[in-house]
Amino acid sequence: MFRVPYGSSVLTFMVGASFFGLLLVVALASSSHAEGESFLWRKPLVGSLFGLVCTFGILAVFFPKQCSAVLSSGKKGKHENRDVDVSAFHGTGSIVKGHHPDCRNFSDHVFRVGGRRFCAACTGLLLGGLIALVGAFLYFFVDWGVGESGIQVVFVGVIGVLSGLFQFKVKNNIVRLVVNCFFVFGALLLLVGIDGLVQSVLADLYVVALVVFWLLTRISLSQWNNWRICHTCNMESCEYRRSDKDGAKPLSSA
Repeated sequence: MFRVPYGSSVLTFMVGASFFGLLLVVALASSSHAEGESFLWRKPLVGSLFGLVCTFGILAVFFPKQCSAVLSSGKKGKHENRDVDVSAFHGTGSIVKGHHPDCRNFSDHVFRVGGRRFCAACTGLLLGGLIALVGAFLYFFVDWGVGESGIQVVFVGVIGVLSGLFQFKVKNNIVRLVVNCFFVFGALLLLVGIDGLVQSVLADLYVVALVVFWLLTRISLSQWNNWRICHTCNMESCEYRRSDKDGAKPLSSA
């Protein structure tokens, strides 16, 4: 069911590179002095690219299994070869819906509305993506600027990105939703802040590339955490845990 997306060394590299990239953005914002780049299409170009990133992120929310398949590696387990992904978790015959099993160990990952289960993290990413799309349109195409608050905007964005990368530590479904929403909005704030402070298409493209990398890192950390929860479960009645007991050992948290 859950597979580790990358090896421990690659995942560690992704986390380290994410923090290093974030530090470079802060250093760039703290030491820059805008000179007004002459490239006329800077804002429309950067706004369009960021809008595409948000759009693909929103699509990934609606197709989590396809997204997980792209990011995961390793051999397929016997549960993945079935037409319907069903596991007898704790002897209950529960069904895996989306990417979370109907198991109490994942109760803080989901919430229910009208009898339907929703992933809290994905819902937060969806809302954050929609808000970021609106914000990007207002800033890059309507010229709704941030005035002299560029550096403050950057630091709020840093908090948003950091909270998103550590969202797997959250133990409340509503807080998880808010944190993931803030993660995407924080990425927009970083881009807007850097654009206002530096006014360079290269700096903007660097931040957009980092946003994609941060999103991949956040998804990989989430997949690793899901895998860790199942593989450290001490309930012997879990069929999936018994069937996969000869597999790889759980990764250690960084």
